[in-house]
Amino acid sequence: MLLIDRATVRRVYPMERATEVMAEAMRRYSSGLVDQPLRTILRPERDSGLLGTMPGFVAGEELAGYGLKAMVLKPENPARGLDLHIGIVMVFDPETGAPLAMMDAGAVTAVRTAAVSAVATDALALPDAGDLAILGSGVQARSHLEAMAVVRKLRRVRVWSRTPDNAEGYRQWAAKELGIEVEVMSRPAAALAGADLVCTTTAAREPLVEADALAPGTHVNAAGASFVDHRELSAEAVARAAFFVDSRQSALAESGDLKAPLDAGLVGPDHILAELGEVLLGRHPGRRDEREITVYKSLGLGVQDIMSGFAIAEAAAAQGLGHTWDQD
Repeated sequence: MLLIDRATVRRVYPMERATEVMAEAMRRYSSGLVDQPLRTILRPERDSGLLGTMPGFVAGEELAGYGLKAMVLKPENPARGLDLHIGIVMVFDPETGAPLAMMDAGAVTAVRTAAVSAVATDALALPDAGDLAILGSGVQARSHLEAMAVVRKLRRVRVWSRTPDNAEGYRQWAAKELGIEVEVMSRPAAALAGADLVCTTTAAREPLVEADALAPGTHVNAAGASFVDHRELSAEAVARAAFFVDSRQSALAESGDLKAPLDAGLVGPDHILAELGEVLLGRHPGRRDEREITVYKSLGLGVQDIMSGFAIAEAAAAQGLGHTWDQD
């Protein structure tokens, strides 16, 4: 079995490659080539954290087979200088079922989540969208800036964070690592004003994005608030938008952003226009006009981790990277 650390994941799985793999992952999911249950969340009363597991099987000629992700979320970790999410992604040999590779799940999640948002942006955003607002300043905020630059030419970038020092750190990181100038804004509405491309990457429990803050034609990647009791978008913002998801099943069961307008009677289950994979397969046209506000709600799917895991294992083996663990 190949053991692959965080640095190696990032080295062998650049955003451009991840975007290609994630587009195929979403096509396979919506084509019925993926078997996966809803993720299982264990929340012990005697601990502040939780354990999430996401197993699955992916069919196809390549990057296919069994895999799983197991992650522990510890709220205290950021104060310790650690990631909020800690865990592993495992993939198994398609022929024998033997463990093929195990890798850092935080690194995989950071790349694959942003890469799916890049796929959604390419499919749903206006071709000239490039005034980007990012809410949040953590791992996903960083990977989303990298991903958006892959699929759109960015004219302007603004960031908002609850912690001003974190926003300033983000600005400095973007300038140094990506050569992108970022403006720090004091309020979410200020970051959103005039933006035609939005990425929300927070763990907010209450909405940060109001309907009147979104300009006509804006595309929103709602990538944070991944639990049913968390929200980034107001019920009215969701109700006014053309709403796309990674998975209908997951969105109806797990999305607080969708649950709120459903509970308020503002929308019905048919407010989900399509899965992203259905748009990529040509089963739905996606954006219908230039003034339509589109929202892609991302909750994360096991297929994304599994196909990423196979792609990373393949690339690491080809480059002689990672550490081999002899199981005999």
